[in-house]
Amino acid sequence: METMKVKARIGEDGILKLEVPTGLSAREVEVVLVMQEAELQAVDTNGWPIAFFDRTYGALADDPIERQPQLPLEKRDPIK
Repeated sequence: METMKVKARIGEDGILKLEVPTGLSAREVEVVLVMQEAELQAVDTNGWPIAFFDRTYGALADDPIERQPQLPLEKRDPIK
């Protein structure tokens, strides 16, 4: 038995259409479907989840990102 979790949207017609890759072919399977309404996340005026930056600030403090030295600027032909 394999458990999969997918998100899907119910159309205006009230029909839920699922396409789930299984890796199986030409066999009969039993499917159990549990529907649960997804929780909507509150967002700020810019579309970011509320308190997103508060939750993620400092997440890489133990493994900081280092910027490599910039490569020299290449010479290009002038635009005519």
